[in-house]
Amino acid sequence: MNGKNFFLDTNAIVALLKRDESLNTLLYRAKWIGISVISYLEFLSYPKITDNDKNLFRQFLNMVDVINILESEQMFLDTIIKIRKKSSVKLPDAIILASAIYNHSTLVTRDKQLLEQKIVKAINW
Repeated sequence: MNGKNFFLDTNAIVALLKRDESLNTLLYRAKWIGISVISYLEFLSYPKITDNDKNLFRQFLNMVDVINILESEQMFLDTIIKIRKKSSVKLPDAIILASAIYNHSTLVTRDKQLLEQKIVKAINW
């Protein structure tokens, strides 16, 4: 076990469900994998999603933690607000960045704007 914590952006989830071998290899021995409720919503609200995609995603959800936005977690909310105020990322991306920070994990993404942020360790698989 490599003992690493990984937080997946939506594009990483899509690639993983398409059986991206390099991403699968990266995540194979992860200690923990999380996704944001934002990615959950983005994936399931995609207009061209198929029933097969939905079924595969539901199986995937059994292997990861979905991180929600909770009013009671003020430190998490403050991190989201700080990111949004200090960068040009949109609110959903600020939530994903803050979720990776809050969960002490490496963000896995192909989003160039997120990869450029220096506030969290991020990798492009």
